[in-house]
Amino acid sequence: MVDILIYRSVARADLLHRPELRQQFAARLKQFPVVAREDRGQLKRAAVALTLAADENGQSCFLLTRRASKLRAHGGQWALPGGRIDAGEDAAEAALRELHEEIGLICQRSEVLGLLDDYETRSGYVITPVVVWSPDHALFRPNEDEVESLHHVPLAELERDDAPEIMTIPESDRPILRMPIGQNDINTPTAAFLYQFREVCLHGRHTRVDGYDQPVFAWR
Repeated sequence: MVDILIYRSVARADLLHRPELRQQFAARLKQFPVVAREDRGQLKRAAVALTLAADENGQSCFLLTRRASKLRAHGGQWALPGGRIDAGEDAAEAALRELHEEIGLICQRSEVLGLLDDYETRSGYVITPVVVWSPDHALFRPNEDEVESLHHVPLAELERDDAPEIMTIPESDRPILRMPIGQNDINTPTAAFLYQFREVCLHGRHTRVDGYDQPVFAWR
């Protein structure tokens, strides 16, 4: 049995999971000039779904998973649902497929609001974040082979005074970016996706995140 956990936060009328919020996010993503990495065949392509869903109080949340500890790659780490882009798929199709496979959520292409910047990882991937609006009364059936827990995190959590955390490490000339969520620190690339989503969709700022590196443990 996979735990489905809902974080609590102060209710905000401007972040209710309503059509007005969806329209705002879609409009800001449409105006955002996405930076896409050219596919030269040297890097593996992947997509993640930054999915927005309502909690029991109608607040809009993003869905965050804790990967199953038994997974060979990045077991136990925090992540957005996602994975490799299969032959013949685009990033949106891959993200929607992974949503269904990992957490049992079915969303349609019409519920894709837009894309954020591609991020090149130290492990040889280029990841495309796909912003998805989950329908009301969505059903979640997490796959216990891939997901240890599923977390509904209110968007207000992205606005914390201590977010983001920026730090330097001796191994890189780029700073590290982390996003605190609850009592946990979320690392890049997931942190970079959440931060850019906050900047673009909540504030309308065209902020780039390719200048931020990953912690050393995530380089492999």
